[in-house]
Amino acid sequence: MVVDALPSPTTSHLRGRSVSVLSPSQLASLAPYTEFARAAYCSPSIVDGWKCGQACEAVPDFQVSLTGGDGSDIQYYYVGYWPSESTVVVAHEGTDPFQLESVLTDVNISLGSLDPSLFPGVGSNVQVHSGFANEHALTAPTILAEVNKLLTQYSAASVTLIGHSLGGALAELDCLFLALNLPSNISIKGVTYGTPRVGNPAWASLFDSMIPDFQRINNEKDPIPIVPGISLGFSHVHGEVHIVEPNYAVSCPGDDDATDADCTIMTVPNVFDSNVLDHFGPYQGIYVGTFFCT
Repeated sequence: MVVDALPSPTTSHLRGRSVSVLSPSQLASLAPYTEFARAAYCSPSIVDGWKCGQACEAVPDFQVSLTGGDGSDIQYYYVGYWPSESTVVVAHEGTDPFQLESVLTDVNISLGSLDPSLFPGVGSNVQVHSGFANEHALTAPTILAEVNKLLTQYSAASVTLIGHSLGGALAELDCLFLALNLPSNISIKGVTYGTPRVGNPAWASLFDSMIPDFQRINNEKDPIPIVPGISLGFSHVHGEVHIVEPNYAVSCPGDDDATDADCTIMTVPNVFDSNVLDHFGPYQGIYVGTFFCT
């Protein structure tokens, strides 16, 4: 059976809807996920055993079972079990935002169909950034095997995917990949930070229909979430949370069609109105990136 994308939502469907302001408790609840994203930048040698300093200490009950990547050809990643939330966690490292912004504004960026061996049944109209897909394919089978092992070991029924920057794009791909390759009773949750656009509108539509529990957090004037451009055929999935300033964030409706002044697409209309340093945070007081693995 071919899984085709649902029709993309139109602006008319959103008419009358507005942003929701996150409460202090909702903002505070994001902190463990931010720390998981931060820990993904640490070398596997210190993530193994969960000895990566402040990020690891912030989620003390987490149990790492697998680490991987070399920080170059393959981004660091880790898999483990989080007892307090009864969920398996997969987190991916990001990359240098200065380099990533340059690559993602290249007009020669290509979209391609998904590998049917990894994304069974997905129609060829659903396309994603070819570079992201290639990077994802390097770790997908290994991660799937480990996730299956942990789900059985702990009788768990939930998987949480986390990442920042390029790691956020990999986590977004992982969400759909695992949804298609795990039993239907396993719930999938995604929390990403500073994530670039991953695929085309058909990707966004399919993703929205299959992964309802998803948040992509953008910080202030970070340029990475507005690339690659819509004009190049890309669209974000749903779930935007925009930190407008410390202690004030909004949840924006739709995919890439929010019209409220507090949503990223309006606040950062182009890279010239952005600040790449916002990519590192702070995400409610927590900075994420290679320099912040302490």
